[in-house]
Amino acid sequence: MSEGNQKRTRQQRVASVELPPGPWGTLLGHLRRGSVLLRLALCCMVAFVLLVFTKGWDPPFKYRLGQIPNRDIVASIDFQQPDEAATEEERAKARQVTIAVYDQDPEPLVQLRAQLKLDVSQLLASDYAEVDQDLWKHFQPPLAEGTPDPTEEERQEQFQRFRDAFAEDNVLEKFGEQLDAAMTPLQQWGLLETLPPEHDANVEKIFVRVLDGENIGPQAGRDVAEVLISNAAAQLQQTLNEKLGSVELAGRIFAWLRPRLEPTLTLNGEATHQAQDEAAEEVPIQTKSYHAGKDTLARSSEPLSNASLELLKLEYDQRIETQDLGIRIRRTLAMLGMYIALYTLCGFYIYMREPRIFSELLRFVSLLTLVLLSVILASIINQYQYLWGADIIPLLLLAMTLAIAYHQEMALLLSACVTLIIAVSIGHGMSQALVLMATLAGAILVLKQVRTRGKLLQVGFVAAGVALLTTVGVGTLYGQPWPLLWQNGFTLALWSIIAGSLMTVLLPAVENVFNVQTDLSLIELGDPAHPLLQELIRRAPGTYNHSITVASLAEAAAESIGARGLLVRVGAYFHDIGKMLKPGYFIENQSPGDNRHDSLVPAMSTLVIIAHVKDGADLARQNKLPERIIDFIQQHHGTTLVEYFYRQASQQKDNDPDASEVDESTFRYPGPKPQTKEAGVLMMADAVESATRALKEPTPSRIENIVEDISMKRLLDGQFDECELTLEELRKIGESLVKSLTAVYHGRVKYPGQETA
Repeated sequence: MSEGNQKRTRQQRVASVELPPGPWGTLLGHLRRGSVLLRLALCCMVAFVLLVFTKGWDPPFKYRLGQIPNRDIVASIDFQQPDEAATEEERAKARQVTIAVYDQDPEPLVQLRAQLKLDVSQLLASDYAEVDQDLWKHFQPPLAEGTPDPTEEERQEQFQRFRDAFAEDNVLEKFGEQLDAAMTPLQQWGLLETLPPEHDANVEKIFVRVLDGENIGPQAGRDVAEVLISNAAAQLQQTLNEKLGSVELAGRIFAWLRPRLEPTLTLNGEATHQAQDEAAEEVPIQTKSYHAGKDTLARSSEPLSNASLELLKLEYDQRIETQDLGIRIRRTLAMLGMYIALYTLCGFYIYMREPRIFSELLRFVSLLTLVLLSVILASIINQYQYLWGADIIPLLLLAMTLAIAYHQEMALLLSACVTLIIAVSIGHGMSQALVLMATLAGAILVLKQVRTRGKLLQVGFVAAGVALLTTVGVGTLYGQPWPLLWQNGFTLALWSIIAGSLMTVLLPAVENVFNVQTDLSLIELGDPAHPLLQELIRRAPGTYNHSITVASLAEAAAESIGARGLLVRVGAYFHDIGKMLKPGYFIENQSPGDNRHDSLVPAMSTLVIIAHVKDGADLARQNKLPERIIDFIQQHHGTTLVEYFYRQASQQKDNDPDASEVDESTFRYPGPKPQTKEAGVLMMADAVESATRALKEPTPSRIENIVEDISMKRLLDGQFDECELTLEELRKIGESLVKSLTAVYHGRVKYPGQETA
């Protein structure tokens, strides 16, 4: 016996039995899929961005302007507050003691010295009788009070002594050198009559910079008293006495110089102010110390002012700066744990109720981005104290977007999760978190359909009312004063109205991003003036009338089971637009006796009939119709059988045994089957309207029989397997279709002479 025919042992048979994987095995299998790993990576990235942006490792600063603490807030850590007044006072002192800078121009003194030498030379060149008396008077020292004027002889003797002082050789040159030496300090340090009014610096010392043409010499310090003309002149007189060796000669030289001494120092305002600014910047910031457990930062029952907030913020910054690394790690892990818990909760809900979010990557990314932007905007807005409560705007935009794009239950869940993230990250208390959640719930519960342009604004007003009442109610429970409650309530109401207005503007963008059609956009799309519908009327008027009738039937049937009747109606308008490319091949557009299928074999006729689905989808995409409408075009026949031509082909096979076998799949529409309840309703309405139109006498009983027959065929054919229609809903759809068709094809009184059609 070969090895292939050997019997397996009992252990081998047992080992060959493979049981389906358990829940953990199934989970592990999912985690090995690339698409799942990609979505998990995106979730981790969003969690990381939120953690970094909100600084999840640090506790939030939870105090707000106008907030009334329930107890005195005492410093929990030692910190210092910059004292601006004391700092400015010290800087002003520094400016006052800064040494001012003066520019010294020695040129006037050089010229004065040269003029003195010239005048002395003129005096020495003449006798007393010939001397210029006006010039000689400049060399006369002032007489002491009560001293008589000298006589002519005395004047002559004085002049002669003056000339004798220069009688020796080279005395005039020596005099020039002595004069230069005496006036050098004046040229170096300069002269001031008095400090100018604009001098607002040190009054005891100055810095002197010597101007030498265009060059500025080095600056050096000098006492103000030494450069004042009164003091400098006295020092000059003493120096002349020492240098010239003759008190009388020195007195006459000084008598000539003293009236001619003028200020040569000029205050350099730019350099002085620069020095003052540098001195002020070097002054350390003065601080006021606060000690843990001793100093009170804010009083209970008093609204927090800007000053109190500044103290609390300084304490917060100091506490964060000195916070232990272990505390930060624990808080980071706690925040990540919260994100994981929220991801798990929302993930299971979405997996059970909205699996298309996971299957469509773009939709998944859009949802994560929306959540991320909401938290980031709320965090940014919360940093501005004067925008108290404005973080409700991104939350309301998130809630309304989710309610429009998906449904109310999902909007409530995700909004609650995002509110929790914001409350923990920003530091909202329980009372404020309750107000935010109540406001969001009020907006979501009234946002079921957007049928008018003012709907979203109405939602904003409803949210405003909820915000006002909830703020007052919750604040009362927490002991907040009534004036502050009403102020906060009206502020939050204002932000809610603004959010409703913004959502009205953003609605088209929401529809495009999430590929959703509100009732408002459907009403605009279903306008008979739409170019495609106008072209359908022109090319295939029979198909257009059929579409209008089907739309009326389908809308009523959809509303009977709680589906979106308006969506079905608009979808019915466009479901057969593909027929306009070959309208003559469809019975509703044919004239009596003119059937183009008579010249075609059944297989070719089937191809022509089936082609209107693909042609319609292509036309819809070219004209940028929404995907939801294109779904109706592709799904309204599902994978049903084109029975008429299939039977023709079967009869031809029976009549011709040599013909090839008839393949039923070639006579079926390509599908897909209806994926939504609305598509299933349209399939039923389309089928029963066509069948009822073919009845010669559409009595109520015949209509009811044909509706039941078509419903059962579609059900047994599996056309409703993917659209979640229940048997109860199918029954309600059938009853609605029977009522509508009976009303359309009701019997009429035959007038005398009227011929039967």
